[in-house]
Amino acid sequence: MNRYLEDLSVGDRWEMPVIDVTEEELLKFAREFDPQPMHIDADAAAKGWFKGLIASGWHTAALVMKRNAEAKMLGDTPVLGLGVDRLEWPMPVRPGDRLRVITEITKITPSRSKPQFGIVAMTTTAYNQNGEVVFVAHPNCWVPRRPA
Repeated sequence: MNRYLEDLSVGDRWEMPVIDVTEEELLKFAREFDPQPMHIDADAAAKGWFKGLIASGWHTAALVMKRNAEAKMLGDTPVLGLGVDRLEWPMPVRPGDRLRVITEITKITPSRSKPQFGIVAMTTTAYNQNGEVVFVAHPNCWVPRRPA
């Protein structure tokens, strides 16, 4: 079912399927996009602040974004990102972690300049298997109104 701006309410929530973080994917991403020792070198990571390999924050963000896109929260209605107010990585993500992701609408603002759209603010939070928050994003999306 396609959903439009008029179909959304502050407080609407979606829980995504669990994300299993594998060491293989963590290393592959980090080698290509964030080649720092704590992400790509198990020996160096074991001696560092985190006492073991951790995922790049950007890898975590990409995994969460993929889950949100796959969830098709608005069906086939196009949703365009306008930006992100804030990203937070309060705890590291490690190989073997299982992430639970919840996205919630926090604000809906009809556009004054483009009345056929609105801006939807959301908060996306990822929790590890222990219920600890490991990632929070505050994106703003451009959502169309229902066609006439």
